[in-house]
Amino acid sequence: MTLPATTLPTIKRRLVSMVYECLLGFAVLFLPFLIFEMVTGASHAPLVEHMRQALAFVVLGIYFVHQWSRDGQTLAMKTWRLKLVLPGHAHVSSKAAALRYLLSWMWVLPALIVSLALDLHRWQALGAVGAGILLWSLTAFFDKDRQFLHDKLSGTRLVQLPAPEKKKKTAPAV
Repeated sequence: MTLPATTLPTIKRRLVSMVYECLLGFAVLFLPFLIFEMVTGASHAPLVEHMRQALAFVVLGIYFVHQWSRDGQTLAMKTWRLKLVLPGHAHVSSKAAALRYLLSWMWVLPALIVSLALDLHRWQALGAVGAGILLWSLTAFFDKDRQFLHDKLSGTRLVQLPAPEKKKKTAPAV
């Protein structure tokens, strides 16, 4: 299913929405992490660190899969008028949303593995993650509709919703 060019969001719009999404992700993680830190006494033992990472992965997964399969939009996507669709279906299935969530980790997972393998720390690791994000964003240029690779592989796509109509001002009653 090919959509008219006017309904496809620009890569820049999607990337800016992702930055906003990252900020909202901290809000989503706040309460679960607060509870986790209270329960574990804010320990930094290796097992607790891995549990913290798993908690973030699961909580964010629940959030994104729920939002995408409910109405195709997260708060950031609503703000930037983006919607996730599964062509040929009325809504995005939980299975497709979960697959997209797992595949979306490819934005950072290869860079994290390289950082671990090369024992990179702090700025070097952050640079590797930044390079990974840049490289993954370039995958959109290999698709005729400029969809990122995780959308292509999961069968989903992002579309641009039209701007809401401006409300006309009514004259005050005399």
